[in-house]
Amino acid sequence: MNTQTPESAGIVDPSAVLDERFKDAISSVLPDLPREQIQTHITPSRQPKFGDFQSNCAMPLAKRFQMQPRELAAKIASAIDVSGIAEPIDESSIAGPGFINITLLPSAISDALGTLDTPELGIIAPDAPPTVVVDLCGVNLAKQMHVGHLRSTVIGDAIARLYERLGYKVVRQSHVGDWGLPIAMVVQKLIEMEADGLDLNLVTLSQLNGMYKKAQAQCKPETRAVQILEKVGGHPKAMAELELRIENASEHLERAKARLVALQSGDEESVRVWQRIYDITMGACLHTCQRLHANVTDEHSAGESTYRDELGSVVQDLIDRNIAEEDDGALIVKCDGIKEPTIIRKRDGGYLYATTDMAAIRRRVQKLGGDILVYCVDSRQSLHFKQVFAAAHKAGYTATSDGHSANLVHAMFGSVMGEDGKPLKSRSGENLNLSDLLDEAVSRAAATLSERNPDIGGDERHQIAESIAMAAVKYADLSIERIKDYVFSFDRMLAFEGDTGPYLLYALVRIRSIFRKAEESGIDTSGIESAPFDLRDPAEKALALKLLRYPGTVEGAGLNHEPNRLCAFAYELASSFSSFFDQCPVLKNDDDALRRSRLRLCQLTGRVLEDALHTLGIPTVERM
Repeated sequence: MNTQTPESAGIVDPSAVLDERFKDAISSVLPDLPREQIQTHITPSRQPKFGDFQSNCAMPLAKRFQMQPRELAAKIASAIDVSGIAEPIDESSIAGPGFINITLLPSAISDALGTLDTPELGIIAPDAPPTVVVDLCGVNLAKQMHVGHLRSTVIGDAIARLYERLGYKVVRQSHVGDWGLPIAMVVQKLIEMEADGLDLNLVTLSQLNGMYKKAQAQCKPETRAVQILEKVGGHPKAMAELELRIENASEHLERAKARLVALQSGDEESVRVWQRIYDITMGACLHTCQRLHANVTDEHSAGESTYRDELGSVVQDLIDRNIAEEDDGALIVKCDGIKEPTIIRKRDGGYLYATTDMAAIRRRVQKLGGDILVYCVDSRQSLHFKQVFAAAHKAGYTATSDGHSANLVHAMFGSVMGEDGKPLKSRSGENLNLSDLLDEAVSRAAATLSERNPDIGGDERHQIAESIAMAAVKYADLSIERIKDYVFSFDRMLAFEGDTGPYLLYALVRIRSIFRKAEESGIDTSGIESAPFDLRDPAEKALALKLLRYPGTVEGAGLNHEPNRLCAFAYELASSFSSFFDQCPVLKNDDDALRRSRLRLCQLTGRVLEDALHTLGIPTVERM
């Protein structure tokens, strides 16, 4: 990582510089306190009339060292050097039980804005960037993407984009369920239907989805119903029909198993049909990802089929090194702190998801060079990943080339709920088709757009509505703390006011319109990039201080895998700009220097907001 201090790199976020200065002061006042244990608790002031920032570090430290908070705060205030960044701090800066108020120098804010106003927007890439492998999306062959895939796709893509924005090397991996008995069932079904005249080239994903369900139903014996009839008694004819259906199911299942063997051995016909299923499924999946502005392409797809030749070697390696042990015919890995062992091979010799995930971790660390592995999978898989991560560490599969251990992260998330408080489903009770959901969002966005701006029509209206809908759906998902469930509401997420995607797009459109109007009015905006910042109004200062938090926010959101932090920043920035715009005339200002200062502030706000939206994977528009 980059080892520059905030001041050696140039002041961007004043709070970072203040943090270092406060730590110096606290160290001098409490020399026995290790510096790495010092918490300065510097936050933006809730009441700007008292200052721009405040620190309540004195309270917890006073409790720890059995001192009076205000007395300790006074000692810290007398020891701190804030020259060049803030007005002098003394006893008059202390409020309440020991809060220390800090007021920045106007020149420090202007200088910091100048440092931020660069192509990098104050974000410095590491000298030796780690490699991050992000597991995202993860569809299954022959099945349509449903609402359950929304979060794994948009959250995973946002986390990948955050790391990329920080300058890390990012490798995306979409773990596709494209192997095993369920897929063999569909292959067998298609081969049988093709023999009856089906044109495989005309098959759609919707038809495949239906075939998947039908194939599974045909292979599922109704033994439970027979057990019930045998227990409570039943008509002999009903029993005979059930037994016949069980016999048929057994025949379908045996044919599917035989097809799986043929597929695994590379049988030409089996592979041909499997490939067609893959192409249909992934074509639709990647199209949906493209609509969502999620960077998931075919090169990112890593199907379970790609691991089939590695599973045997993984299991044998675990056996040879006594990592795995036999338990009642199955092969397991026991790990300290994990009650349930990780099963890597079943009694019948079959492999499990854990086997594939172990192979994936080994590949992602040892072949892809992953230093950090992030899995964007829902919270219901929490135990599975605890087991697999522990087993992978025990097996040494997380050892990097430089001798460190890769960091494995389960960036788990909650569910998408309906307005009835239950998991979002279709009217038939099935998982809601994601493509249909997005179409409905576009339709509603187009209707709203027609009402707000009837001058926009035709293809342009559809394109703008598409972007607004995707921004609305994605922002509603990303702005929620990812571990939490959230209620999917078209009315709320498509609103042009409040904490929504459309509101952010509108803020950016309004900033861009300022420069269009300036050009139309003949106002010269050339060279404003070097115009001095002149922050006379409190609203200007508030907007400036918000802008200066951008680099730290991106870093915090990325390293903690919390896109909602960046969403919150974007909304607060848009709100601050709205207040600034209402209180500080930009174009209708006779003071040329002040107008150019405000134009530069608008331009910088637009660049930061656009950069934040791009980092979240949210599309923007020129007008609404």
